[in-house]
Amino acid sequence: MVEIKTPEQIAKMREAGLVVARVHEACRAAAVPGATTKDLDDVARKVLAEHGARSNFLGYGGFPATICTSVNDVVVHGIPDAVTVLKDGDIISVDAGAIIDGWHGDAAVTLFVGEGHAPELHELSRVTEESMWAGIAAVRQGNRLVDISKAIEGYIRRQPRPATGKYGIIEDYGGHGIGSQMHMDPHLLNYVDRRRGRGPKLVPGFCIAIEPMVSLGTAKTHVLPDDWTVKTDDGTWSSHWEHSVALTAEGPLVLTAVDGGRAKLAQYGVTTAPDPLAGA
Repeated sequence: MVEIKTPEQIAKMREAGLVVARVHEACRAAAVPGATTKDLDDVARKVLAEHGARSNFLGYGGFPATICTSVNDVVVHGIPDAVTVLKDGDIISVDAGAIIDGWHGDAAVTLFVGEGHAPELHELSRVTEESMWAGIAAVRQGNRLVDISKAIEGYIRRQPRPATGKYGIIEDYGGHGIGSQMHMDPHLLNYVDRRRGRGPKLVPGFCIAIEPMVSLGTAKTHVLPDDWTVKTDDGTWSSHWEHSVALTAEGPLVLTAVDGGRAKLAQYGVTTAPDPLAGA
């Protein structure tokens, strides 16, 4: 069953989403050569505490940290620790979440550590992020879940191939419903699988976390013995971007974007819904 939210509940999710945005801002500043992934986790923990929020990652299924820190060929669910030291030229996905009054926010960004990254890494991150926005632009009344998948995959497939030969759209992980829990129905593929049908219709109150994961090679992954860390099978580096989005009667609202998604969605001719916290 898909959980449909009231405007009041969406406002609470917006509160949580803005805390997630602040976590990412702080982690972006902290992701420098010599920092450990635990340093980033400590930063995130502090930001959550300052805003009266809880991490929805800590303790989830036994996950031992506040955020996920996935470096280079780690796709998702990397566990922060004091041993993994960030180096100049690394890329890292920081996946973070927050709970406010029982309502969840969830988002991820790919960050560049230091300087001197190969152009193909910048392009990988750009393609992944822009495919997410293409998916967000498909969150409109009358569409179905598969229209989001189609927009994400279509954007990626239209891009020039990287020097490695292809972009791999990770198959085993995808987006998800979000609201009173972090992970809810429906599951969102980042590609079209016609066997799954078209999925539910998008209606006001529908909330979804859209999160493409793309590698410079394979779409296949494996989980390390810690039962969390997910790596690409061929060792190619990957990018991960995510936003939580609510569909309202007045259009989409990107709950985890500071401006509600207004600037990026304007490029698609999409007008965002008014921010329920504006002026608060």
